[in-house]
Amino acid sequence: MAKLVRFHQTGGPNVLRLEDIDVGDPGPGQVRLRHVAVGLNFADTYFRNGTYPVPLPSGLGAEAAGVVEAVGEGVTNVAVGDKVTYTGFLNTLGAYSSERLIPAAPLIVLPEGVDCETAAAMTMRGLTAAYLLRRLHPFQPGDSILLHAAAGGLGLIMSQWAKLLGLRVLGVVSSEEKAEIARAHGCDEVINSRHDDIPRRVRDLTSGLGVSVVFDGVGRDTFQTSLDSLKRRGLLVCVGTASGTIPPFDPQILAIKGSLFLTRPALADYIATPEERAALAGEIFGHITAGDIRIRIDRRYALSDAAQAHRDLEDRKIIGSSVFVG
Repeated sequence: MAKLVRFHQTGGPNVLRLEDIDVGDPGPGQVRLRHVAVGLNFADTYFRNGTYPVPLPSGLGAEAAGVVEAVGEGVTNVAVGDKVTYTGFLNTLGAYSSERLIPAAPLIVLPEGVDCETAAAMTMRGLTAAYLLRRLHPFQPGDSILLHAAAGGLGLIMSQWAKLLGLRVLGVVSSEEKAEIARAHGCDEVINSRHDDIPRRVRDLTSGLGVSVVFDGVGRDTFQTSLDSLKRRGLLVCVGTASGTIPPFDPQILAIKGSLFLTRPALADYIATPEERAALAGEIFGHITAGDIRIRIDRRYALSDAAQAHRDLEDRKIIGSSVFVG
C-alpha cells in the first residue's frame, strides 16, 4: 500500500493524517509515479487551514519528483523509468504521498545532473524565479531590486539569478543567521526587518531614489513598506501572502507615490502551454546544471512528520527549501 497525507477538516497542523491508499493503474493520459522527494511550500498551509478551499477530504502538496512506474493510454511525453518533476496547485494536489496517479501533461523530465531531491526542492520556486526575473520587467544591469524573505527557498534562487543578470540585490530577512545565508547567495545588502526601517534603509542604499522593482511574498504586513521603497515609476510584484492578503486600497495611492505599477502574477499563467513551461524549465535547470545557481535543502522530513514540518514552516524555522523523503 502507498502512503498519503490527507486532511478531513481544515485547521492547524494536527489535522494532517498519514493514511494507506491503493493507487491502482493509470488511466488514459495518466502515469503512476513513485515519489522520491516531495516539496514543502508555504502555500500548502493555505489549503490545510482553509484559505484556499478544496473539497474534503483532500490530499496536500503540489510539487514532487520521482520515477515513472507505469503509463496510461496516449501518454507520449514520458516513459517508464523516466525521472520527472512537477508543480502546480489544484491539478497536482496530492503530492504528499509515496506514490500516486497523476496526469502526464505537467510532468517535466529531469536533465542529467539534477536529482529528485533537488528538483522537489526547487521546481515551483525555480519556475517562479524564472518568470519573475525573465518575463515581467526589462531589467538592465545595475538596476536595484528589493527582495523580501531573501533567505527563503524562492529568495535564495532569485538573489543568485539576479546577480547573473547584473542586478543589485537588497534582501530583507528577520535574523542575523538568515542575513549571513542571504549574503552567501548573492544579496549585496541585507536589511533586518526586526529592527531596520526598511524604506529608509532602501533610500539610504540607493542615494534616495528607491529600487526599480520590489518582490514581495509577505503581503499584508509589508504592502505599504514595499510601495515606499520604490523609485518613481517602479514596479511592485506581489508574489505571496505569508502574512495575509492585502486589504482593498485606493489605486490613487500609486499615483501619489510616484506613478507606481503593481502586479499580482501567478505561475500557472506563465507555464500555461508546454512551450512556455519548457522554456522556463530550460532556463532554471540550465543554471543549476552549470553550477550558477545552488539549491539549499534545509531539512528533510518523513511523510509521517508532515504536521511538524508545517509547524516549522509557519514558525519561520526553515531557511531555503525543505523536502519529504523516504
